[in-house]
Amino acid sequence: MVDIQNIFSDIPESLHDEFFQDIFKNKNFQIERIVSKGHFSTKGFWYDQEKNEWVILLKGCAKLLFQDDTKPVTLTPGDWINIPAHKKHRVEWSDPYIETVWLAIHY
Repeated sequence: MVDIQNIFSDIPESLHDEFFQDIFKNKNFQIERIVSKGHFSTKGFWYDQEKNEWVILLKGCAKLLFQDDTKPVTLTPGDWINIPAHKKHRVEWSDPYIETVWLAIHY
């Protein structure tokens, strides 16, 4: 029997910290579910990742800021973005009232 799961199931009730869950991972490729609820990157912190990241926002709303930009990019359900490796970015804001669910593919 095939194991069917739902991207919106089993979200922790308490989200003190942003929730990261590997869905699939090998040495070259990773699919990750991320759940935010009012979370944002700490002041001065920038993600500087070794791999490219394609991310789609499935639920909620969030704002990403890239180090070279002065204005954040707003993501709503269905919006996706491809972030090249070493493109420094941060989460400026995520909806504090509902879970923001992201699906990220690192390659």
